Amino acid sequence: MPTKTTNGANILICDLVGLKLLADGKPDHSEIARYVTEKGGVFHEGKMSPPAAVTDGRLHFHYLPDLSTREELLAVAGNGQYEAVIAAATFLPAETVFPLGGVRIGAGTGNMGSVSWGGGSGAGGTAPLMNTPGTNSRATAQMVLKALLKVVPDLPVDELHALVAAGNFDTGRQLRDYPTEKLEGKRLAVIGYGNIGREVAKLGHAFGMDVVVHARARHRQWIEAEGFIYAEDPIQAARGADALSVHVGLGQPVAETGGWSNSGLIGDAVLSELNDGAVLINYDRGELVDVTALGRALASGKVRHAAIDADLFRNLETGALSGPMLPYLALIETHGDRLELLPHAAADTDHPSRVAGAKQAVDQIFVAIVEKRVINLKGTLPEGYTDAGPQVPTGIGGLSASGLARFAGNETALKSLETAAREIADLSASLAKARAEGRLDEAATATLEDLLRNTNTLATLIRENGLQGPPARA
Repeated sequence: MPTKTTNGANILICDLVGLKLLADGKPDHSEIARYVTEKGGVFHEGKMSPPAAVTDGRLHFHYLPDLSTREELLAVAGNGQYEAVIAAATFLPAETVFPLGGVRIGAGTGNMGSVSWGGGSGAGGTAPLMNTPGTNSRATAQMVLKALLKVVPDLPVDELHALVAAGNFDTGRQLRDYPTEKLEGKRLAVIGYGNIGREVAKLGHAFGMDVVVHARARHRQWIEAEGFIYAEDPIQAARGADALSVHVGLGQPVAETGGWSNSGLIGDAVLSELNDGAVLINYDRGELVDVTALGRALASGKVRHAAIDADLFRNLETGALSGPMLPYLALIETHGDRLELLPHAAADTDHPSRVAGAKQAVDQIFVAIVEKRVINLKGTLPEGYTDAGPQVPTGIGGLSASGLARFAGNETALKSLETAAREIADLSASLAKARAEGRLDEAATATLEDLLRNTNTLATLIRENGLQGPPARA
């Protein structure tokens, strides 16, 4: 059963909740400090000493973003000194104890190892495990497109800049030596249809790419409804693709190997189906790509560029490196000029995303502790709590019934949607009648502006209110 909370609680925040640097070079956490205070909580610049017992009935948030080692975390939270925790990238050892739950800023919860909720899967324990899916989805997706646009269209921008800056270029004579091919018409394979995968697919579509998406079969109707091509497996998705971006997460732990069910998912069988000279982007988890197979694909020219974003850790005392990025470093000597390796920075460096995720995490902690309701539950629901369902930013991850109810509660927005839809229906009927009467050209001229104005209005309402994509948790 959940611990009683009539006397309030101490909550540990063990990662940065703001990334923008102040004049003194320190990351700015002031937005979250104000937010906690506005909600009736107390924000403390944390200290390593144990927090005082709370007797005022309020939630006290203790900010200790520099915790990193196992020893530090066990010293601070190994005996239940804090009732709950908010984390982003910091790995919480199994021995850490948070009897009222934890929230991970972001989607994956593999770093949330506390036994309080049964480890990173949230399967077990007596406390709820939560995440904040969607808060960094757009930031990550934009970084994926940034990685792709650095390679395609393949205009050597730095080379041309140097020539122009030196006054050593003639547009009329030399520009013909730099042909390129645009993204439009190229095929983009997206593996995974979660929040990030869907955003990547939407951006690819916006660039005029043919987007093929692999996900579980239950997503097929929604993938196709959004104008994407459905693939039954990663091999089919990769077939004839000019770029591939993977967004499926690690999957489930495999006890026999100590690894994960999706480890090595992108291997020889998938890479061999790509068009020659394709671009591989893995801004998800480093383990998803078979690094040896990637080396072969780079050597053969099947892959001309690989952009990888994965954790890399360095022991301060020995200098020893570890983490899922480590195997990729072996490719640098042979293929360094065709690799772009990032230290899991694509999403974790965006200040607005981190602040939004931290605010949502604070909200979820309040609801879980005060109301015993769990938003964005991961794993099993502990006894004594109720599942409050998913919560994501507007337009991310599909629309829930409660989200639709909120939209319908806005009389002006609902009326605008109804009016635009009715106008489109009436104009469509008018065009159908004109076609039957043989006067379609005349009717098209008369209705063109009205039809486009209403379709644009409808599209804007749909986009701004997130009235598209799969239903939440579909």
